[in-house]
Amino acid sequence: MAGPRRRTVRDLRRNNRATVLGKLYFEGPLSRQELGPMTALSSGSISNVVAELVADGLVEEAGSVESDGGRPRTLLRVAPGSGHLVGVDVGETRVLVELFDLSLSELARAEAPLPDGKYDAQAVVRIVATGLAQVLAEAGVAPASLIGVGIGVPGIVDASGPEGAVVHGQTIGWDAVPLEAMLRAEDRLLAELPLFVDNGAKTLGRAEMWFGAGRGARNAVIALIGVGVGACVIADGVPYRGSSSSAGEWGHTVLQVGGRECRCGARGCLEAYVGAQALLERWREAGGSWESPDEEGALAELLDDPLAAGLLDETAEFLGAGIADLVNLFNPERIVVGGWAGLLLGPRLIEPVRRAAAAYALRHPFAQTTVELGRLGTDAVTVGAATLPLAKFLETGGGTRREPIVSGAS
Repeated sequence: MAGPRRRTVRDLRRNNRATVLGKLYFEGPLSRQELGPMTALSSGSISNVVAELVADGLVEEAGSVESDGGRPRTLLRVAPGSGHLVGVDVGETRVLVELFDLSLSELARAEAPLPDGKYDAQAVVRIVATGLAQVLAEAGVAPASLIGVGIGVPGIVDASGPEGAVVHGQTIGWDAVPLEAMLRAEDRLLAELPLFVDNGAKTLGRAEMWFGAGRGARNAVIALIGVGVGACVIADGVPYRGSSSSAGEWGHTVLQVGGRECRCGARGCLEAYVGAQALLERWREAGGSWESPDEEGALAELLDDPLAAGLLDETAEFLGAGIADLVNLFNPERIVVGGWAGLLLGPRLIEPVRRAAAAYALRHPFAQTTVELGRLGTDAVTVGAATLPLAKFLETGGGTRREPIVSGAS
């Protein structure tokens, strides 16, 4: 049996770079003196690593601060323009492609509706390839500066096979779609770039944990409510995936045996009561109607209809019961409600949802939990998708396309 892999000088150097780069990214700007105790590296190691990162263009000076009796201390930060990231949201009605710098500031975006509102996999692939070319051209960014492309999709993502990421999207008719292989076959740039494909709720969860309402929590659940409903479960700071990456399909937990038919084909799922499409269907059955051509506008009309008050109260109770299940199952310190429909409904429903969750959850774990709205808006899935290549970039101490990064969901 092979023994443990020996760590090389190159491994140590990469780990030191990753440690410094991570601290500067999440807690910077910082001085060299501050980096020492934060990283447990010697002053000599800090000087060497910083010198390398500056020489590589990954770190730059960001002003200075006064020190106690000595010379001002130079502050350092990760250089925002030293690389670029692309995040893609394969949404319920459209595909959004966004280009970011390393600080995740948006530089350009391209958006296209799904043809005929259908999830034709080849059409989605073409939209992604076209959108990638558009955002690079709009921002004047060279493809060589791209660190990678992250893609959030509906469904379960399995990246364990030789074809790369394969998507099982039961609600959209994707049965083992080899999305990564299709993307690489479609476009030469996509064939060369590191690609990271993950479930959209999980990319939303990563974004909220890094930059939004989940930041600072070790155990949390980030809920996505759109046309569909999903969740990202964070256990001890790490997304919980289960044995085949399908953990978090919260929308397909049964709320009522023999209840309303869900898009997945089962009956009584939570999604069949609180998903945007289901909510609009329930409003229509109650005599409601809308003029907007899209679901977001229709949901806004529902919120303005005084006759829909009872329906919204019922929806808040359903959602509160679903959140109580999360509390009882996972004992999170924080539950964050996001997604375009969750954020649209949130100001009206969050308080009754909290009351319903308190009524259905066990008292002790609920007392340790806060229920909050997401803070990153409706583009959180693309931001989260962009963090997939960013995370690998930071973990490898600034790995580049010349030093390949293994693709797939992470």
